[in-house]
Amino acid sequence: MLTVQPTKKKSYIYHWSSNLQKKHKDIAILGGGMVGLAMAHQIKKQYPDLSILIIDKELSLGLHSSGRNSGVLHAGIYYKPNTLKAKVCVDGAKRLKNWCKSEGLPILECGKIISPQKPELDNQLEILIERGKANGAKVLLIDEKEFKEKVPNGRTASGRAIWSPQTCVVNPKIIIERLGKTLKKMGVEFLMGQEIRDVDVSGQHLTLKRNSSKNDEIQAIHYGHLFNCTGLQADRIAKKFGVGDGFRLLPFKGIYWKLHPKAPFTFRTNLYPVPDLKVPFLGVHITPSTDGSIYLGPTAIPAWGRENYQGIHSIEPLMAIGLMKDLSIQWLKNSGGFRKYAQEQALHGLKPLFLEAARALIPNLESKHLIESGKVGIRAQLYNHKTGSLVQDFVLEKGIASTHVLNAISPAFTASFALADVILKHSSL
Repeated sequence: MLTVQPTKKKSYIYHWSSNLQKKHKDIAILGGGMVGLAMAHQIKKQYPDLSILIIDKELSLGLHSSGRNSGVLHAGIYYKPNTLKAKVCVDGAKRLKNWCKSEGLPILECGKIISPQKPELDNQLEILIERGKANGAKVLLIDEKEFKEKVPNGRTASGRAIWSPQTCVVNPKIIIERLGKTLKKMGVEFLMGQEIRDVDVSGQHLTLKRNSSKNDEIQAIHYGHLFNCTGLQADRIAKKFGVGDGFRLLPFKGIYWKLHPKAPFTFRTNLYPVPDLKVPFLGVHITPSTDGSIYLGPTAIPAWGRENYQGIHSIEPLMAIGLMKDLSIQWLKNSGGFRKYAQEQALHGLKPLFLEAARALIPNLESKHLIESGKVGIRAQLYNHKTGSLVQDFVLEKGIASTHVLNAISPAFTASFALADVILKHSSL
């Protein structure tokens, strides 16, 4: 058994028993999602002799945000130039796309259309074109004739739209599975189903307990540097290391519907609405998948728990109260056009309202054309208490011998390899 005694300096003295498993690793990575896996991959490429351990609370990789996203590899159009998202998206998408091809993984090179769903949104097209070009993306303005050739069942309210030929779609679960196997061949170790019991920041120790075990099975990890890539739990983990006190994650649930196979529509490309650039949500869109299915979504509705995918499963009452408080502040301040978000997106969990949003892009869509897909994700959206606003960009926070990746939302999956390089540089490893 392991007993932990805090000293006056709040560090810990460890007393080991003979059955305690102890490990020393140069690098510990918390989180077996795409960012964590990409971190391990890039560290191994640059520092092949370093020992790396990936630790996850689940028994399988990518069970949360990474394995539940749309699979769209974004082209880098939406993000303000010189932001971290803007710097890594185009390069990251290219690298992940090339990696998928080298591994023989399915990839749908279908492009993307961004269409104004209201005439007054037409002037946003120029802003998006300028951002895309500044970020290195290939973007083109097209007229209604070209639009109808690409999306005959779609609608542009102004007769214009943006065509992004570099956008493609992959299968996230297959990528995560293959990358995990690749990392094992590279010598990366995995410790799955582990709960963090204690953290000794100054001593660079973690103590872990196996989630699924009734016995008090403890593992102790001493690390040279730790990367927190835990997505939905990243702010909570960061606080254990004395980092990120001004931030808190607000979870938003993304529900996808599937287009009925017999629906009288054909979509060979992604069809997105012009987004409200003041809030970090893209609105309901249409995405073809590598297996031929067509998905509509996701929603961006407040979730009552960080893993509250269905019904009352994993509801966190105290978190939900805090969420409502923070969203109320956003509403009162109308921070980032939040009232507009609340009016247009927050209630899309109701099928009639979801259908209304989707009809802005597909006028002839009917309720019978939408079937439940079972695909639900939760966005790890960060909230800054100091500014009282939702955070738009990735956030990297340094701790003692640790680096914490906060707000790893879209396009984190797309940009993962390039983002990992930036994180690695930021960590001064």
